[in-house]
Amino acid sequence: MADTLRRLVNTTTYKLLQNKLESWYREYHINSCDQNLNRCCELIELTSKVQGELFTILSLTASEGGVYSGVDTIKSRFLPWLGSSFTVLTSGVTSDTSLTLMKESAEKDQKLREQATVHEKEMIELETELNTTRRQLGTVKQELAEVHMELDDTQNKSAATFLATEDEIIQLRAELRAVRDQVRFYKQKVDVLDDYERQIRQLKDEVAFLSAEKSLLQERILGRRSPISFSSLTSHSPTSSKLTSASRHARLVSRFNDLYANERLNAQNLLRRYVDDLEMVQKIIFIATTEAFQAAKMAFRQFKLRVRKTLSPSHHRPESLDEAVMDYIIRNQDLYDVQSSIDDVIRSMSINPKISLPSEVDFILISSFIRDVCRVAFAMQTLEPPLGIAFTTDGELFNEKKYRRSYDSDFTAPLVVYHIWPALMENDTIIAKGEAFTKRGALWSPSKGRSRSSSPTRSRSTSPARALTSRSRSPSPIRRSISPRR
Repeated sequence: MADTLRRLVNTTTYKLLQNKLESWYREYHINSCDQNLNRCCELIELTSKVQGELFTILSLTASEGGVYSGVDTIKSRFLPWLGSSFTVLTSGVTSDTSLTLMKESAEKDQKLREQATVHEKEMIELETELNTTRRQLGTVKQELAEVHMELDDTQNKSAATFLATEDEIIQLRAELRAVRDQVRFYKQKVDVLDDYERQIRQLKDEVAFLSAEKSLLQERILGRRSPISFSSLTSHSPTSSKLTSASRHARLVSRFNDLYANERLNAQNLLRRYVDDLEMVQKIIFIATTEAFQAAKMAFRQFKLRVRKTLSPSHHRPESLDEAVMDYIIRNQDLYDVQSSIDDVIRSMSINPKISLPSEVDFILISSFIRDVCRVAFAMQTLEPPLGIAFTTDGELFNEKKYRRSYDSDFTAPLVVYHIWPALMENDTIIAKGEAFTKRGALWSPSKGRSRSSSPTRSRSTSPARALTSRSRSPSPIRRSISPRR
C-alpha cells in the first residue's frame, strides 16, 4: 500500500487535475464546443484513473488489517456511498439529459458567434478611427512644412538686412572703442588728481594730529596734565586713521605706554577696593591685557577675511587686493566690534585658574580698561609689520632687555614670579619694556607667597599709598621716538 500511495503522491495527480480545471475555466468561453467536451472527457478519464488508484489503496489497506479489520468502516461509510452514488449516476444519465446538454451546447455556440460578430464590428470602428487619425496627421505635416518654408523666407530676409547693416555696426564699434579709450585716459587723469588730493589731505591731517599730540606732550612735560584722553583726541580727529604707517606706529606705541601709566593704575585702584591682595590685582590686569591682545588679533583676522570676501568681486584698482583690504580696515576701524572682544576676554578670565575675584565682584568692573587695550591691539594689527606682546610664562628667566623689575622685587632674583605688564614687540625686536615681579624662593615656597599677599603692607588701608608709590617708583616703559622708522 505504501508504494502505491507514494506513487500517487509523487505523480501529483490532484495538482494536475486542479491545474487542468483552472485552465479549462479560463479558456471555456474561448474554446469551441468540441474542445470543451474533450476537456471534460479528459478530466473524467483522469478522475477514473485516480479512483482506480484509490480503490487499489483501499483494497491493500483492508488486506493489511486482517480478515475482519475495517469491516465496520466499509459498512458504515463505503457501502452507503457506493449505493447512493451509483444510483444517482445511473438514474441521471437519460435521453432527456442528453437533449438538455445538446441544447445548452447550441446556445453556447450561438453566444460565441454573437460575440465574434460584436468583436468584428469593434475592429471595423477602430480601423475607421485609425484612418481618420492618419489623415489628420498628414494635414498637420503639410501645415508644418508650410511653416518651415515661411521661417526660411524670414531667415533669408533677416540675413539680407544683417548684411546691409553690418558696415554700420563695424563703424559704431570703432567709434565706441575710441570713446572708451578717451574715457580711460580721462579716468587715469582723475585718479592721479584724486591721489594727489588724498595725499594732501592725509598730510594735513597728520600735521594737525601730530601738533595736537605735541601740545599734549608739552603739557605733560610742564606738569599740567591735560584731561584730553586718547579717545577724545581721536574723536576730534576723524581722519587720524589716514596717517602714514610710521606716524601710526609712533602714535600706537605712545598710546601703549599711556595704557601702562594711566589706565592700568586706574584699573588697579578700582580693583583694590574689592580685592586686598595686590599680587592678585596685578595678575588680573596682566591676564586681561594678554587676553585682550589675543581677542583683538582674532577679531582682526575675521574682519580682514570679511573685507577680502566683500572687495574681491569688485576689485579693479591698480593696487593689490591686500593693499585695498588694509586701506579699508585702516579707514574703518570704528566698524570693529570691540564689545564682542570684551565678552571673549571676560569669558576667558572667568575660567582662568590663576586668578579669582570675590563672589560679589565681576570682571566687567574693568571692562573700560579691556576696551582700551582691545582698540589699541586691533590698531596695531594694521601696521606693517604688526605689533604684539611678548610670550610670558611664570618662572621664566628674567630678561633685562624685556622687563624691568617692580619696586618691591628682589633685584638679585634670577626668575620671574609673575608679570605685571607685557613687553611690546615688533617681530623679535623689543619696542617697549614690560614689568615683572621677582623674588628669591617664591616659586618653591608657596606659603611665603601667600603670606606676602595677606601681609599688612598690602591691606586695603594702605592701597592708596601703594598706588601712589607704584605710580612714582615704577617708571613707564621706554618710549620709542615718534620719528618715522621708514
